[in-house]
Amino acid sequence: MPILIKTFSDNSVLEFDKGKFDNFCVYLTQPNIPRYAPKDAQYFDRLQQLGKVHSSKKLYQDFLQIYNATNGKIETKVLNLITTISQNYGNDSLEIDKLLTTIYAGMVAEENKAFTKLGKRIKNLGVYQVLIDSLPFNTAANFSKGKKWRELDAIMIEKGI
Repeated sequence: MPILIKTFSDNSVLEFDKGKFDNFCVYLTQPNIPRYAPKDAQYFDRLQQLGKVHSSKKLYQDFLQIYNATNGKIETKVLNLITTISQNYGNDSLEIDKLLTTIYAGMVAEENKAFTKLGKRIKNLGVYQVLIDSLPFNTAANFSKGKKWRELDAIMIEKGI
């Protein structure tokens, strides 16, 4: 049974539903586009492109406001914060709203993963890598695969995230 996260101004819908592992798979349905689960590489690519237009550092600082407000459940105040932040991006505001809300939902999902050691920090690492380290988006999206949590934790500590 889908759980609505947010309906956007263009009537796109973001929701949680059953995935391969749990009930926290994030799905996006947009006008004229069938429902799909956005992949890290997709939104990291767009974040990186939009960071080049609007300043990667600014976009990362805005992301950090959302990151710091994230816990294990979707909260209206954070969804409203994302919309408010997104309004500072002019013609890209709707896309930024969708991207940041998708990442927020992904962080909530990470916080709810069984036996998680890193939780939402794993998304922070990926966003940091594409916006601050300028790693290719596909490299950042696959960076943590096959790595032990302690290795990733050490990398995050080294980067100060």
